[in-house]
Amino acid sequence: MNPDTVTTVGGYVPVIDISSRHSGPGRVALAEAIDRACRTSGFFVITGHGVPAELIERMRTVTTAFFRLPGEEKSAVQRPGFSGFRSSGGTTAQSLDRRTPPDLCESFAAHVTGELSDREREMLGDYWATWKLANLWPQEPAEFQSTWQEYMTALHALSADLMRLCARALGLDEDHFDDKFDRHVSSLVANYYFPQLQEPLPGQLRRGAHTDFGGLTVLYQQDDIGGLQVLQGENTWQDVRAVPGSFVINIGDLLALWTGGRWVSTMHRVINPAETDTSSRLSVPFFFQPNHDAVVEPLRPITSEADRERPETVIAGEWMAMKTQKLFAPAQ
Repeated sequence: MNPDTVTTVGGYVPVIDISSRHSGPGRVALAEAIDRACRTSGFFVITGHGVPAELIERMRTVTTAFFRLPGEEKSAVQRPGFSGFRSSGGTTAQSLDRRTPPDLCESFAAHVTGELSDREREMLGDYWATWKLANLWPQEPAEFQSTWQEYMTALHALSADLMRLCARALGLDEDHFDDKFDRHVSSLVANYYFPQLQEPLPGQLRRGAHTDFGGLTVLYQQDDIGGLQVLQGENTWQDVRAVPGSFVINIGDLLALWTGGRWVSTMHRVINPAETDTSSRLSVPFFFQPNHDAVVEPLRPITSEADRERPETVIAGEWMAMKTQKLFAPAQ
């Protein structure tokens, strides 16, 4: 794969066709392309991923239908914590100790571990964590639960293979991360950015500027409505327009720490629509998170100033739980 022929979104985020990943030479070229992307923007867009278009469309349809239900029906699957329905998606910027008004979105979240037994979930750390909660599924739409579970299975398979390509990109054996994700605590989250019928508060966005916490994020975003932006350098925000049939991939804090600063966990946000735009927007990230007890330590010397400010070794679950609690902490 010649870097001079790679297309980009907004001139910054590369678009990578991963359909060649089932061949040996194809995996070598893809690993090199992923390494280049993760050393610069920390983001890339994938096509040729193999997740059925019919499943993606069914996921979009049932999820949109859920968010358009009356408030009392959605509230039937609402509770404190990052699971089930939330009428507020939290204040994402607080995960970086930045104070802003709440994000302008609703959300619904489910965890891979949410289908385990109560006893199994209680063993996933001796502290509060969202992945220790049982999933709450709405009764309507009727296919909601089955579609989400099918989608999570497909995204898990894709994410696991992407992590193997990441390992190759870092000069490691492809199975290097397998035992760090074999009991993963991943989550699937839908963000519904409802129509903005009144002016936002100062500093209020659909999603405030933040980095993701964990391993890999695999994001579906609507093809026809933009809003996602990635920070380039100190103060330049680049649009990441939707490419039909694609997923947006970005690495999180833990994977960046694993690389010792070779790869970057990049700030991103979702901006508000134009003043006259009253459309809604749906995005669905799958957060592929390590095992709760995975030990994350740099594979190579820390090279960036930002990484010197982070602990050299963290326990994955403790880090992610701390970040999540900040996200939903009451504004001060």
